[in-house]
Amino acid sequence: MTAYAFVNLTITNPDSFEAYREKAGLALKKHGAAPLHVSKEAEVIEGGDAAPTVSVLLTFPDRAAAKAWIEDPEFAEVHALRRGSGFSNIILM
Repeated sequence: MTAYAFVNLTITNPDSFEAYREKAGLALKKHGAAPLHVSKEAEVIEGGDAAPTVSVLLTFPDRAAAKAWIEDPEFAEVHALRRGSGFSNIILM
């Protein structure tokens, strides 16, 4: 069954984020994932947290593929670039 991951990124290091963007596609492709929607215009309409700089809705073939993507040791460096670019929050749905 298709799974979705909601990714919120608050970018504080644009250089690290750009390096991440250049490599992220390979990691996603390996695990059958694709961005369903990307927004730089997220807006909080309820709750007290600030809106992220970038929000992404990813689609995966299933939950196992999403977990394999985030845990793949081959792409640990790629995930480290994302984490080094600021604050990221990824929610599997």
